[in-house]
Amino acid sequence: MARFSGVEIPNEKRIEVALTYVYGIGPELSKKVLNECKISLDTRVKEMTESDFAILRGKINELGIPVEGELRRIVSQNIRRLQEIKAYRGLRHKFGLPVRGQSTRRNARTRKGKRKTVGGLKKILTKK
Repeated sequence: MARFSGVEIPNEKRIEVALTYVYGIGPELSKKVLNECKISLDTRVKEMTESDFAILRGKINELGIPVEGELRRIVSQNIRRLQEIKAYRGLRHKFGLPVRGQSTRRNARTRKGKRKTVGGLKKILTKK
């Protein structure tokens, strides 16, 4: 497997798809960078040389695109800033609830986590 920006990308995949394994590079950006580097989208990773990867790295740096660790740091700093100023979005991040206005009454299991049953106290209190 080849390494690109600290990420192992699979050798058998086309470079267009393999670049999307890097955090911060999606399908459209991958096509754009490859076209600017004049590298065929159908090229397999195993067919590329180290100089081709150097050209790709240079182009991504030239475009000023943050990827992997740098991008993760930027995102976490933005979330931390929202929490520090006690913005609504920051509080939603802090409590692990959906941030972008989604309903939580029936859904949002991914953000809220496993169900925790609340209730059953009424029966205990009324038995006495």
